[in-house]
Amino acid sequence: MSPDFSKSKDGLIPAIVQDNATMKVLMLGYMNNEAFEATKKNGRVCFFSRSKGRLWVKGEESGNFLDVVHMELDCDRDTLLVQAKPAGPVCHTGTDTCWGDANTEQFGFLSELEAVIAQRRTERPEGSYVTSLFEKGINKIAQKVGEEAVETVIEAKDDNEELFLNESADLLFHYLILLQAKGYTLSDISKVLKERHS
Repeated sequence: MSPDFSKSKDGLIPAIVQDNATMKVLMLGYMNNEAFEATKKNGRVCFFSRSKGRLWVKGEESGNFLDVVHMELDCDRDTLLVQAKPAGPVCHTGTDTCWGDANTEQFGFLSELEAVIAQRRTERPEGSYVTSLFEKGINKIAQKVGEEAVETVIEAKDDNEELFLNESADLLFHYLILLQAKGYTLSDISKVLKERHS
């Protein structure tokens, strides 16, 4: 199915570019039919530059190309979603995205929790359970992960859903602390799993 370029007076449709790995929205550009066909043919995102009045391959000057992984149209066929692999910062200002965000993988609430744990590790606020674990050292943290793993296994063998979910949450929470103590993040684990999957 092809885009419907006839819906706009200038024959342009918006093309939203998203990082295929992190799912972060990187930028918005516009394509006409020629830019769309060039993108499909060459595998690199090509826009129609409204300011330059010509086709423009993203990265043609900086070398920070956007290699296409997948493209799909919205329900009205007048907006394109392009999933791509960026070769570097996307914005002309040097930032990862045109909104100034870091292009990092997000895991919903787990990313928020990971950020809180990282903050506790750095700032060590008094009275914090996480602080107390970091102060006791890696052996204590690893021991807590082991204890929570055993408790999760025990609850998995019973039929109490609430206890199983609570122990699973405890295990994941302490595992996030262990990752931080070792200097790693969920993104590091995600990368390993993706490499195994491919």
